[in-house]
Amino acid sequence: MDARDTEPRSSLLKDPELKKELDATLHARRELGPDYESALVDSFLEKVEQRVDGSVDRRVRRQLAEQQMVVARGGRPARDGDSHFGERFGFAMISLILAVPLSAIGGVQGGLKGLVVTWCGIVAVNAVHAAHRWPRFKDRRSNETD
Repeated sequence: MDARDTEPRSSLLKDPELKKELDATLHARRELGPDYESALVDSFLEKVEQRVDGSVDRRVRRQLAEQQMVVARGGRPARDGDSHFGERFGFAMISLILAVPLSAIGGVQGGLKGLVVTWCGIVAVNAVHAAHRWPRFKDRRSNETD
């Protein structure tokens, strides 16, 4: 095992409790067999979803507090179109992290077709998220409604 294998691959895996849950899920999968795979994956996904929700809630609260501070000091709050690299990167990382178990579920339940549908959904969600950040898209959309 080299040093790269011991490094956390995402911020979610830096969470020791979540890493323990993943290890326990994998261990249970080995002991229980493939019959319980779907239930184990669902259970683990619920835990990941709770972690992501908590992280998003904290981030939203922090951004709201920062905007309130800017307004209280007489500045202007960030426009809706302002986009930070961290937000885009975070969305991409969460998408990729969730893509692994979603791919497993799609592959197990629907075979190759399920896997293709899963990845089409992942790509579509990321495309819609990215499209709302493009100034040209917003300009074109506002011109169509006028």
